[in-house]
Amino acid sequence: MMGNMDKKTLTEGIVDKGFTRKFRFNPKEGIDNPIMVITEDRDSASPCPRLCVLKQKQGELYGFYLRVEQGRPGHILGNIASGGIAERSGLRDGDRLLEVNCSFVDDVSHKEVSKRMRLSGNQMSLLVLSGDDYEQSKSEGHDLKHLALVTKCEGFKFPRLCHINKDPVSGLGMSFTAVEGQKGHYTVNLVTGGAAEKAGVCKGDRLVWMNGATVEDLTHSAISTMLKKGGSQLTILVVDAESEKYYNSQRIPILPAMATPHNLPFIARKLNLVPGKDGYGFRLRLEKHPSGRIAHVLREMDLDGPAEKAGIRDGDLLLEVNEEAVESLKHEEIVDIIKQSRQTVTLTTITPKGLDFYSKLGLSPLLFCEEAMVLEQDSSVPAAMINVDKENGKPRVCTVQKGSLGFGFNVSSVPNVPGTLISQVVDGGPGQKAGLLEGDLLLEVNGYSVEEKTLEDVNMLMKKDKSVSLRVVQKSDPKKPGPEPCSNQEDDETYL
Repeated sequence: MMGNMDKKTLTEGIVDKGFTRKFRFNPKEGIDNPIMVITEDRDSASPCPRLCVLKQKQGELYGFYLRVEQGRPGHILGNIASGGIAERSGLRDGDRLLEVNCSFVDDVSHKEVSKRMRLSGNQMSLLVLSGDDYEQSKSEGHDLKHLALVTKCEGFKFPRLCHINKDPVSGLGMSFTAVEGQKGHYTVNLVTGGAAEKAGVCKGDRLVWMNGATVEDLTHSAISTMLKKGGSQLTILVVDAESEKYYNSQRIPILPAMATPHNLPFIARKLNLVPGKDGYGFRLRLEKHPSGRIAHVLREMDLDGPAEKAGIRDGDLLLEVNEEAVESLKHEEIVDIIKQSRQTVTLTTITPKGLDFYSKLGLSPLLFCEEAMVLEQDSSVPAAMINVDKENGKPRVCTVQKGSLGFGFNVSSVPNVPGTLISQVVDGGPGQKAGLLEGDLLLEVNGYSVEEKTLEDVNMLMKKDKSVSLRVVQKSDPKKPGPEPCSNQEDDETYL
């Protein structure tokens, strides 16, 4: 039902069945048991919101519709399936939605609320108010924000999703200690100036989630094993101890969908394109990648065309058109939406590596998006610094200014193979803005040849200054299998 909630509007009320049901408390069910719906102690005359936590298993539906109705304010929850997840979690027909995952949404568009619910994954928390209480509060001019959970705790902070790149010498720069008397709770111990601290982890943080797995049911030994097998990178969800205490007191699940991103290597980008006389200047293709994934891919941008100026790169994957997800749309449906946009179209894109990154974590890449700047309009990057030569094999000089989160790229080396490679370039970061490409071979750093230098030597050279001049060359790999167009090429490729 959730999949159609933003496409279907229901106007018929659901009749209360008018009977009382008895429940036997089962501690394993926890918040999903209707008698465990959490409410605040309030004056009887004050509206009383309810926090409902919904959990679904693979293939299940939450069992409700979200709708808007003319003449009735608010986001209305209706058509609650009898015995379904929504009803068991405490939702009632006619409830109005105040928060999704601790974010106030009463003043947010229906389309955006629907999107936030979809991106929550298999668990979400909803703060709701009964229809009568909501309409009375609105008629009396009350500010509903004072009922929101996030306003009740001084110093309340959202969790942080932090991506850590292991330092070759000092490692991750952190360890974990089990909280005494609290099973499944772990405190983060930091190495000052280490990789974890640089990635946004703070001293005393509580570990919630690691590489896609919640840690509440993991032993300290299991976490240590995951750390050892995690390789050179690790993505964790953490929260400060006071905020964790508040979440737990309110029985609010701490989810990646609530988090602020820190040091993530890939971020989806929203790009605004204004068509020129020949259109938007790119080709949309349906391609099958070596992994077996079929995706809508942006190709062959016209030189100095609208798509190239907006920042689209050859091989970017299309996630949304005008903020509508395209995963379930056919090629011709996407083409129609773009053509009907006429004046401006908004495309949300990510690199193939970016999609792989989020897929491995079990997260949607649409959780974290940024509005990408057109390079020529970005005053923080002088035009002289943007020196991208598209001809493979020709050296380029890229000057990178260090930002608040570093240079925005990683370097790596291949065992027994000389040379240092640009292994990751953060979307929208200083490295990308300067023209660095993933796969670039590093020739010089600030005029010093590094072709025979070790990875450690290269890192030391780049740590000295806030600005580095890099001479690089793009190396192609003829043995690497590329994406294949789908079978019906004429129907699956369109110039726009």
